[in-house]
Amino acid sequence: MRATGCVSRLLEQPRLVQCSDRGLSAVPINVPPDTVKLRLEKTSISRVSRAAFYNLSSLRFLWLTYNSITSIHPSSFVNLKALRELRLDGNLLTSFPWEGLRDMPRLQTLSLHNNRLSSLPAHAALFLPNITYLDLSSNRLTILPAELLDLWFPLPGQQGGPVHRRVLGLHDNPWLCDCQISLLMSLSMSLGSPVVLVDQLLMCSRSLGQSGTLLTQAELSRCMRPSVQPAATRVISLVGSNVILRCDATGYPTPTLTWIKTSAYTDCCRKELLETLEEVPRILDSFMQESPRVGVRWSIISLNGLSYRDGGEYRCQARNMAGISEALIKLKVMGVTRRTRPPKKSRKPPPKPAAKYRKSLQPPAAATPPSLKDNHILTNISAASRNTSLLSTVFLTDKHMLRPRTTSSDVKSPTRIQSAPEPDYNATDV
Repeated sequence: MRATGCVSRLLEQPRLVQCSDRGLSAVPINVPPDTVKLRLEKTSISRVSRAAFYNLSSLRFLWLTYNSITSIHPSSFVNLKALRELRLDGNLLTSFPWEGLRDMPRLQTLSLHNNRLSSLPAHAALFLPNITYLDLSSNRLTILPAELLDLWFPLPGQQGGPVHRRVLGLHDNPWLCDCQISLLMSLSMSLGSPVVLVDQLLMCSRSLGQSGTLLTQAELSRCMRPSVQPAATRVISLVGSNVILRCDATGYPTPTLTWIKTSAYTDCCRKELLETLEEVPRILDSFMQESPRVGVRWSIISLNGLSYRDGGEYRCQARNMAGISEALIKLKVMGVTRRTRPPKKSRKPPPKPAAKYRKSLQPPAAATPPSLKDNHILTNISAASRNTSLLSTVFLTDKHMLRPRTTSSDVKSPTRIQSAPEPDYNATDV
């Protein structure tokens, strides 16, 4: 059956179906299932519904050009696994369902020329790895996400396979002359670039003092992604104290800084804080930043009278035209610990020892000097001792003195020692 307002041509394989009836307001449902190329042009179709081409699993080329399409369902292209080319030129699209590209794994050509697209989301890069021809010209785009540059100009070692050569149409858009566009221009004109621009004459419609200037003449070669360095990555402070968190950033143009609290600390002993903690992440308003010179900016945030709810993770985020970077600072709030004092020593005197031990514990008394009478007696005793010692020596050494014999009767009886008579030292030895 032939669709209303459509012409099916089967003169040679593959089958081509073309519909260009102004009275056609919806995608026809009776298109032959073996259609390989479908062209819906200059119709009154305003929206593409869900699974509009589900029965056309053999479709390889789909042209929906110069209609009045304003919206496309994210699941409009389900079951188009063989589709290679999708053209939506000349419609009224303000957005495109980039996630719908997952249903077309073999798609290589995507043309969105002459629509009303005003933004290109960063997540679009996730669904464009196989696209080798992308035409975004004649729209209302102003900013090119950095994620697309990473996709189109991968760094050495980051590409998973062979680098695809891509053709991009970016002209006739009110681009903001930022570092992304400048980098794209410089890389596309380099030798052996993986990107070819359909038209290299891109116009700056909005920039700092460069409105209406050709992008090839703009001096934006100094663009540099921000770099953030915190003063400390981990801070521990007591409850009630004051803390200052600081970070420094460099980049060109000079980056702006923003503080964001991303998480909070709680523990088992302070479960009651869970009910009073504010929602995170949240952007902090009360902070100070200053730029001492071009390309440098620092910022501090002051936290006075710390409480447990102030603890958590803080991110210092730097942003400029070249990109975004951030640094993480962790703040932990500790409670005041009370130190226990050791017991005071008793000042009572030690107990007195028992009576029987007192005498042994007392120090010996100092000897008293002897009197004159005692000295005289001691002198006589000493002289007598010397005479006795001399007498013993004479008694033992005198060769004429005989040792008395001991009898048996004397053994049993106790020994009696008789002192010899004192010799007369004045007599003459015969």
